[in-house]
Amino acid sequence: MPRRVLIGTVVSNKMEKSVTVQVDRRVKHPLYKKFMTQSKKIAAHDETNTLEIGDQVRIRECRPISKSKRFEVIEKVDA
Repeated sequence: MPRRVLIGTVVSNKMEKSVTVQVDRRVKHPLYKKFMTQSKKIAAHDETNTLEIGDQVRIRECRPISKSKRFEVIEKVDA
């Protein structure tokens, strides 16, 4: 199975070698047919520990690193 690759914004970098990334997605409401923005916060592994709050990053699904970390940071996206 291919690994999921998501793009999100770093909202917290207070942990050692970890960041919290907020991933937004747009979904259509089944009854009203309007688009809504849903967001999810994902803990990701940041080996270099250099990311700052507000950075756009690309994260990839990986093996479980800890209780909550199932993603790793691939790269910083220039936006």
